[in-house]
Amino acid sequence: MEIRIQKDDLSLGEKLDSLPSKPGVYQFKNADAKVIYVGKAQNLRSRVRQYFQKSRGADAKLEALVSKIADVELIVTDSEVEALILEANLVKKLKPRYNVLLKDDKSFPYIVVTNEPFPRVFVTRRIIRNGSRYFGPYTDVKTMRFALKTVRDIFMIRSCNYELTTDSIARRKFKLCLDYHIRKCEGPCEGLVSEPQYNAMIDKVAKILKGRTDDVVNALQAEMEELAGTLKFEEAAKARDRLRALSVYNQKQRVVDSKDVDRDIVAVAAKDDDACGVVFKVRDGKVLGSHHYYLSNVEGKEEAEILEILLERYYLDNEDIPGELTLSGDVNSPGIIETWLAGKRNKPVTLETPRGGEKLKLVSMVRKNAAFLLEELQLQKMKRGDLVPHSVQSLQKDLRLPAPPRRIECFDISNIQGSDTVASMVVFVDGKSKKSEYRKFKIRSVDGPDDFASMREVVERRYTRLVEEAGVMPDLIMVDGGKGQLSSAVEVLQRLGLSSIPIIGLAKRLEEVFVPEESEPVTIARTSSSLRLLQQVRDEAHRFAITYHRKLRSKRILNTELDLIKGIGKARAKELLEAFGSVQGVKFATEEQIGEIVGTKLAAEIKDYFSEAGDENRV
Repeated sequence: MEIRIQKDDLSLGEKLDSLPSKPGVYQFKNADAKVIYVGKAQNLRSRVRQYFQKSRGADAKLEALVSKIADVELIVTDSEVEALILEANLVKKLKPRYNVLLKDDKSFPYIVVTNEPFPRVFVTRRIIRNGSRYFGPYTDVKTMRFALKTVRDIFMIRSCNYELTTDSIARRKFKLCLDYHIRKCEGPCEGLVSEPQYNAMIDKVAKILKGRTDDVVNALQAEMEELAGTLKFEEAAKARDRLRALSVYNQKQRVVDSKDVDRDIVAVAAKDDDACGVVFKVRDGKVLGSHHYYLSNVEGKEEAEILEILLERYYLDNEDIPGELTLSGDVNSPGIIETWLAGKRNKPVTLETPRGGEKLKLVSMVRKNAAFLLEELQLQKMKRGDLVPHSVQSLQKDLRLPAPPRRIECFDISNIQGSDTVASMVVFVDGKSKKSEYRKFKIRSVDGPDDFASMREVVERRYTRLVEEAGVMPDLIMVDGGKGQLSSAVEVLQRLGLSSIPIIGLAKRLEEVFVPEESEPVTIARTSSSLRLLQQVRDEAHRFAITYHRKLRSKRILNTELDLIKGIGKARAKELLEAFGSVQGVKFATEEQIGEIVGTKLAAEIKDYFSEAGDENRV
């Protein structure tokens, strides 16, 4: 039972004060009375009021939603299961701006077995609740066509649209068509096959579409043997041909479980604001087919929430529910979903998240499929001209930048124990690293470990050169560090007349984002794709700087060690290092081995040097 609560004469604040502590659905509306979000709750009062509490976690999308809420409408239900069903139906109908949405959910085809005395079997995209049986939805049209062709090849299903009834057949209203003469139909229009016989055949069709092919094989095998036993060889041959066709269909289905189990394997993959959910239908231990769905508005959502939304939308119109659902992760309300699906199926339904074994391998396979399809979706977006990735758009919003930061340049300073200070600059274009434009710098004007002065030097060198060469300026400059490094870089940009270029600092310890002239860091949700992009850029700059620093330091140490040996120059040192791999390799080589590279005289000098160095270390 549903009770709609809409108190138009109350303000939003008054409505929040009078919320009931009951299960139900809430709808947030904007100033134009348009529904912008639909949610369900076990306790409407507690859940709805959470949106307006100052203690809630910072989230840019949530902030945007709350800022637009002008009214709330409630629908109280008797149970959480009713709330779940109602929420799923409302989201599907209204498609609110801030809900996770299942894309193109109306366009997928089904195979329908009509509810008629002599049922028809065909493809449809419209579900009519009149007792007809629907199989699907099929996101892979090839799979659907193969299934439909198989059942039509095996069984004589009528393809006409005649309204066949006992009366119309008795009055011989319809005549036999070509399908009868080419043995594609048994002629129910003229009463050449009885209604019970025809429907027994249709039951076999339904079993095949459900994946119950073993049941049909056994029935056809028994039928063939019986016909042969009664010397009806021609009809037995037809049964044999059906068995062969069914065998071909079976062979194209991958066996994933030695047990004849029925289960759906469900996994999701998410990136930025998009997600892909994949459902593998396993019947009698074989993969009957797979379905995939794209979801939008998922940024900031945990996998548990995305997975739960996929289950709700997928099974809302799907009647083919197995007893076991194997999921790629836990969901927030497993008990409610199990109760809802068990009610639809009239049998128990169990949700499970495998932690190991063969089931985990299957889930991993389905998740890989989801990740691959999601990548395809994002490539298609790029081809359509949507060239600015979502993470870049999100960063523009979070930092309130005048334009999308399509080109980001990030600087990092590296030194160990105050020696060999270097800097790196990495470039990201449209959220992807562009390694051909990376730059590395030796710090020239700074003695000792002074990150602020080092940052000033490298920023000045980079952008002085860009100004002189009229090079491409970045949309965003980023420094690895807090307020000190940021202030050093800002000082240089102002001196060069480049203060209009946005610049930020990302501090490692708390992942705080600092901007000029602001004492407090900018708040970006930890789950935001924009923060992940900044972290990726910063980590790449750090990796590049560390790699360069280690290379320089290693080169200095190796060259100094060998240069101390009388008679060894750069060319000889290079030959020795190439021959023995390292200074340690030279040290432990025999005098004869070294002599083959540099001659006996130098070999003796080298062995004497390392021998004396060893004596000094022991002292």
